[in-house]
Amino acid sequence: MTAASIELNGKSYLPPSEPLVVVCIDGGDPEYMKQGIKDGIIPTIEGFMKDGFYDIAQGSMPSFTCPNNMSIVTGTEPETHGISGNFFLDRETGEPVVMTGPELLRARSLMSEFSRHGITVASVTAKDKLRTQLQKGMDMSNGSVSFSSQYSDRCSMQENGIENVLGFVDQPLPDMYSAELSLFALDAGIKLLEERRPSILYLSLTDFIQHSHAPGTPVADQFYKDMDARFARMLELGANVALTADHGMGDKADEQGEPNVIWLQDVLDEVLGSNAAKVICPITDAFVGHHGALGGFVRVYINGNTQSDEVIEVVRNIPGIEKCWTAEGAAKELEQPLDREGDVALVGDKKTVIGGRAVDHDLSALKGHRLRTHGSLHEADVPFVLSRPLKDEYARRCENGLRSHNLFEFALNGTEEANK
Repeated sequence: MTAASIELNGKSYLPPSEPLVVVCIDGGDPEYMKQGIKDGIIPTIEGFMKDGFYDIAQGSMPSFTCPNNMSIVTGTEPETHGISGNFFLDRETGEPVVMTGPELLRARSLMSEFSRHGITVASVTAKDKLRTQLQKGMDMSNGSVSFSSQYSDRCSMQENGIENVLGFVDQPLPDMYSAELSLFALDAGIKLLEERRPSILYLSLTDFIQHSHAPGTPVADQFYKDMDARFARMLELGANVALTADHGMGDKADEQGEPNVIWLQDVLDEVLGSNAAKVICPITDAFVGHHGALGGFVRVYINGNTQSDEVIEVVRNIPGIEKCWTAEGAAKELEQPLDREGDVALVGDKKTVIGGRAVDHDLSALKGHRLRTHGSLHEADVPFVLSRPLKDEYARRCENGLRSHNLFEFALNGTEEANK
């Protein structure tokens, strides 16, 4: 063992004596596992729940991909690591920015810190948007690697610590909008276990399937069967496996199948005047086809002499708005970095999403599917699954509630068979 423990962001982590695989099932709402167990189609995950540990944990807000992945890998909340959405408004430039640049991350990841202590780690993401933040500060001189399914055809030793990934995994480049993008990441992790055996693997998937297919539908069932088989192979290879999600997923359509949307920019323009306030939808990233950049959380940035109270007065009584905060309120209650918060933040209720101007959102790619998306408080609950049982002291800690950012700590420090 390289070190008795490694300190990171105020916590101590024990290096593993056998590989630890942490999988973030993007959009992996607990209902998928619940339905899968009911239907008897995920025996490996069911075994984890029976013989290891299972609970529902609270993820970070807003319940989007970027902030929650960074919470999981840093063991902190956005107020510490700084990633408060997929997309934010840079107040200095006045321009919206995709929140994936490594310079925006304010806390080192566990993979990077372990690699700096001579421990071999691997980070494989479905989409490349997470990769540069996850590998920020990673030392690849000892065999550590970091790459994405999306760009697995263009990896280099200098950038990724590995090359010819398609040949290594022996699969073609997967399509961006497919289950195979996630399954490729899992298969790459298995191949790394078989041939390189890194001490820690972080595998982050994509939520294309969950956006389009509800729990219990044939496509969702097949995806969970395929994942379950891969988790079984990880066990065969002697890995300790931990599963969670970055966020849940909710149906946001009405009885006719049409999206329940509040076009907030249109409302504010009508009441307060155009350019009085700007709505930013933090779910936005480079791939919005399956959700149309619509989620359950938005931020409002005020221009000119408009006051936060004026915006709150407009939005608080709109049907479908569940809660709104000033910047200070959001930073405190939702554990956000104040300097990256909007003047007003608000969330929709369980069935409602919030957008900007109707004309700016392209929903044509939904192709007849009901809108399923995330971002609100209702999608913040995520599964917390360990393949091994917890030590008593960690089991007692669960009584006060779990956060998804506890996953690495519990898997490394708190399982009964760990570090023997």
